[in-house]
Amino acid sequence: MQENLIKILSEEKILPIIRGNEPDFVINTAKALIDGGIKFVEINVQNPQIYKAIEEVSKYIQVCAGGIITAMQANAAISAGAKVISSPIFQMNLVKISKNGKIPFIAGTSTANEAYAAWKARIPVIKIYPITAMGGVQYVEDLLRPMPFLNILPLGNVKLNEVNDYIKAGAFAVGVGRDFYDGFNYNEITKRAKRVLADIRG
Repeated sequence: MQENLIKILSEEKILPIIRGNEPDFVINTAKALIDGGIKFVEINVQNPQIYKAIEEVSKYIQVCAGGIITAMQANAAISAGAKVISSPIFQMNLVKISKNGKIPFIAGTSTANEAYAAWKARIPVIKIYPITAMGGVQYVEDLLRPMPFLNILPLGNVKLNEVNDYIKAGAFAVGVGRDFYDGFNYNEITKRAKRVLADIRG
């Protein structure tokens, strides 16, 4: 499964992140993204109702459960069908759950020390969050210069028109949230997904 996660992200280069309090909104947004060609989404666990959305969306594509902080959240997300767990932080209890359940864990880090520690813990993809606040594209370049072996996933207020810049800077893949769907209807979301995938593939 870890190899599968790596393969999908390395090919797609983008991870849409859906945040919402209502399961229907999350499900419909995910379906709009799927219609646009997206093969892997992160669904942020805002509240316990969102596990229903994970269960539904998992019928169509692989789902990463995001915003996971506790073991209880991780286990509930995995039971709902999540194939990957993601956290804004890096903590060892989630690493243990990941290893025991053979479920990939995307750990959240900000500094070079944290990113290296996550790599040492064999985290397959390392989230750099919040990337915009940390310095954006330049920060990715600076981080990868001494540590080019890191599989970095920058996210945090990233815009769709910035995705290629991050990829050129060496990002393994890029996480985009609100800029995919905030203020757009489902047809527009699908178009935005198609457009960014076309841009990435050149």
